[in-house]
This record gives sequence, C-alpha cells and structure tokens, in this order.
Amino acid sequence: MRAASDSPSRLIAVLATGGFASTFAGRVVEPLVGVLARDLASPPATVALLSTAFALPYALIQPVLGPVGDALGKERVVVACLVVLTLALGACAVAGDIGTLFGLRMLAGAAAGGVIPLSLAMMGDRIPLERRQVAIGRFLVAVILGQLSGSTIAGLIEGLIGWRGVFCLAAGVGAVGLAGVVLGFARRLRAAGGRFAFAPALARYRTILRTPRARVLFCAVFVEGIAVFGIFPHLAHLIEARGEGGPREAGLALAGFAAGGLAYSLAVGLLLRFLGQTRMLVAGGAVSAGALLVVGLAGAWQTDAAALAALGLGFYMLHNTYQVQVTEVAPQARASAVALHAFSFFCGQALGVAVLGAGLEALGQLPALGVCAAATLALGLVTARRLARQG
Repeated sequence: MRAASDSPSRLIAVLATGGFASTFAGRVVEPLVGVLARDLASPPATVALLSTAFALPYALIQPVLGPVGDALGKERVVVACLVVLTLALGACAVAGDIGTLFGLRMLAGAAAGGVIPLSLAMMGDRIPLERRQVAIGRFLVAVILGQLSGSTIAGLIEGLIGWRGVFCLAAGVGAVGLAGVVLGFARRLRAAGGRFAFAPALARYRTILRTPRARVLFCAVFVEGIAVFGIFPHLAHLIEARGEGGPREAGLALAGFAAGGLAYSLAVGLLLRFLGQTRMLVAGGAVSAGALLVVGLAGAWQTDAAALAALGLGFYMLHNTYQVQVTEVAPQARASAVALHAFSFFCGQALGVAVLGAGLEALGQLPALGVCAAATLALGLVTARRLARQG
C-alpha cells in the first residue's frame, strides 16, 4: 500500500493543508493593527511590528530547521512545527498585553518557519525539475489562499468575534492543517528517522554558499522581502488615517495581493510557455514596480486593492521562479538550501516593516514606495541576466 504522498498530486495535497495553515496564521494580524493598538494601548507603529515578530523568528530558525529536516526527516519536522504553531496561536487568544502577544507571535513565526520551506524541499526531492515549477505553482494555490483567507477573514469578522476570536479561529485552522499532514504522512512518520550532526550540516552550508547561483538567489529574495512586503503592516493605519475605514477595508485591500498570486498559480503553465523563466523575471519586476507606484499615490482603498492584486501577480512571477531555481542549488541538501533561501527572504520581510515605517515618516508614501518600485524593477532585470548567464 502506497503512502499518501507517493504521487506528486497527493504530495501537493498533503503539503497544502500545512501550507494553508501556516500562511493563514501569518496574515491574521495585519488588518487588526488599529484594533489591537486601541485595546492594548499601544501605538499603531508598534503594533505593526507584530508582523516583524512573526517574520524574523521565521527567518532566524531556518539555519536550524533546514539541516534538522535533512537529517531527521522533513515530514517529522513539519508535524512538530505545526503542533507548536497551533498551541502558540491558541495562546495568542488569551494574551493580556502587547508584550505577551509579541512573544507568542515570535513563537508562532518560528514554528511556521518549518512548514513551507521543508514542503518545497520535499517537492524538490520527489518531483522532476521539468514539472517542478508548475507543481510548486499548484502548491502555492493553498499558500496564497491561506494569505487571502487570513487577511480577509480577520478583517471581516473581527467586529463579530473580536481579535481574540480571530486568533481562536487561526488555532483551529492550524489544528486542521496538523491533522491533514499527520494523516497524509502517517506511514513515513512511523519509519525510523536519521540523526542530526552539526559538522556535516555546517559543511553543507559552506558548499551551498560557495555556489554563485545560490548567492544571487539569496540576495534577490532579501530585496524582495523589503521592497514588496514592507508596506503591508502599515496599510491598515494609512487607510484609517485617510478616513476610508478600518480592519474590513484593510483586509479586503490586502486580499488583493493574494488574489493576484492566485491568478499567477492558475496561469503559471501558460506564463512559462509564452515567457520562459528569464522573461518571467523581467515582467514580474516591471509589474511589481508599477503596482507599488499606484499604492504610493494613496488613492481609494479599492485602488489599493487592485494595485495589490497586480503586485501579487508580479511578485509570484519573480518569487516562484527563484523557488524553483533554489531547489536545484544543492540536490543532496535541499532542505538546507531552501532554508537559507527562506532565511534571506524573511529577514528582508522583517527588516522591510521598519525600513518602510522610517521611509513613510521621513519621505512620505509616494517617495518611499517609489524607491521600492525601483528596487523591484532592477531586481527583475538583474536576476534575469545573472541567472541566464550562469545557467
């Protein structure tokens, strides 16, 4: 009898349950910044850093989880991370002050850090390269739906169940994701695991970092994280400051990004056929740049939603291409390579919140996002040229 994850389609379905839960957890806070600021008596700029509190531990845990997954078994590590994530989300619902909530979001971020990167590594292990970009694109449907649901549902139902109820819902989603992965990998989880050794893990990292293609990819996603995601936690406050609404409108605007990503996931096969990877990078950078400029113009929240949909499409044209490339950087240590990739990306995301916060205060919305637009445009052009030259 075959394990539930033996075929590519079954593997993607099993991994999708955990991927959905982890991204749902990551996005529920962003529409709630204004509400949390009032209830916990904290400045909105401070509450916005709850996104950093999730993203930074997500990044910092990667150098540990990557080699642990290579050694002990990726499935086993994903299950353990989903257990911790679910418990941390449940505890967020009863947090009594902003400090406690920060600590629990950090724990949740570290746990979520073991889900998607190791899922990508598993797909690299079991799906041939020529089918991998489309397969990862299909997996991204669940990841993006988690983003879409997390931001949208949190904004829409906060008025009915409160922010504590939103965290209870996130914990329930985490429990469902955990159950799906445990059932899907039941046979593999019963198999004996390996043993972790520090010296071989360090040697694998040295080998990966000596690879020019790996260095390009890691730098690219670091810039991506800053330029694309820095604005997200600040958007709710900006919309409120314009007198256009609160969590509901912010949640719907942020959902635009996930909708654009979903459009990419459904069209990835056609985009690959007509553009190829190199032109996909150039187009993704250009689309992202245009979208960031529109957000910078500070129009209506509906305009922000449309621009973020374009940003989601452009971002995934860039990011999914980088994801596929990184799964081939070190075939014998895929979890370690993908972990370094995620480390770079989420360090960029964590730093981007503070960088954009300072930029909005010092420069204003349009100049700050204009710099981000220039960065994404340059990113698409430079990485297309470098990766084409190296491969």
